[in-house]
Amino acid sequence: MRVAFVVEQSGSGLQHPRRSLGNRHRAQAKKFLQLAKSDPEMANKNLAWAEQAARQSVLHDFTHEANWTILSEVKLLLSDSDGLRAVLEDLFTILGRDPEQLKQLGSLDMLSHGGELLNAALDTDPLDPDAWWTVVGISGISEFESRVLKLDLSDPRANILFGRRMERVRPVDEEAFIRLVRRLLAHRPMNHEAWIELGLLHEKRGENDDAWFSYDQAQTHFPQIPARDNFRKRMEKRIDGVGKRWQTPDADTRELFLERMESLAMKVATPEMQPEETTEEGTGISDDEKKLRSLIQADEFAAAFFLARRLVTAGDAWAQPYLDQAQLNL
Repeated sequence: MRVAFVVEQSGSGLQHPRRSLGNRHRAQAKKFLQLAKSDPEMANKNLAWAEQAARQSVLHDFTHEANWTILSEVKLLLSDSDGLRAVLEDLFTILGRDPEQLKQLGSLDMLSHGGELLNAALDTDPLDPDAWWTVVGISGISEFESRVLKLDLSDPRANILFGRRMERVRPVDEEAFIRLVRRLLAHRPMNHEAWIELGLLHEKRGENDDAWFSYDQAQTHFPQIPARDNFRKRMEKRIDGVGKRWQTPDADTRELFLERMESLAMKVATPEMQPEETTEEGTGISDDEKKLRSLIQADEFAAAFFLARRLVTAGDAWAQPYLDQAQLNL
């Protein structure tokens, strides 16, 4: 089975690479860049057109390294230090907001070193998944998994990029692949297609509880596709014997799953709890509610979603508004 979930249809259309449009805009950027170099009197005008075309090339295809390099070249010719810094920050967002990469930006002189930093980032962390796999290989899977646990993959472009990388891991280490995809989904749980594909993989492996949880998440975020209900029907048909029924996972197992996803969803570290608050009646707010508020305040919406869903499932109706707020911000 080919895992094709990396293209997340629930996101913005511009988040999905369109190589043909990216190539077209990059070709236009090159043309205006050449005109700027050959005609000094019209250089500023042609550089402005080159910048616009280069930005469009990245917008339409963020996975082609040439689109990033030509945009950075134009920024350098424009002496646009802030613009080049913004380009690097955007690239590092797609590469998972790696704290080590972001730290390199600091007070760096962009016009002197920005282009070199961009090229170095692309050399060590290629955007093309096949080129990336050539760099990483089987021996680097463990290190890749450790790195993924430190990254913020909530950006939809990062989710697509790392999903494609994880496809290269699956044929050689299915267990690592599943762990990695769970981290990916923890950061963008609304990706119903990913949940369905993961459910299919678990179902194929006979891991029915995990398949159920995956399908349940898919149907929660996209009720129009009854993945969970269809799985239930398939399982009930497989049960032999009169009067037997397939049982969904129990509450404790479900709670463990949601707790695990909540932990995986944390982008950096658990935010510090705020000092205990009290209601007008003087009743202290529960630890769970304080944690939910803290997570939402820290923009950890995915972690808040899994915590709130666990509480609502357990019968704590007061957590429903937090669940709705977290899901709205995902």
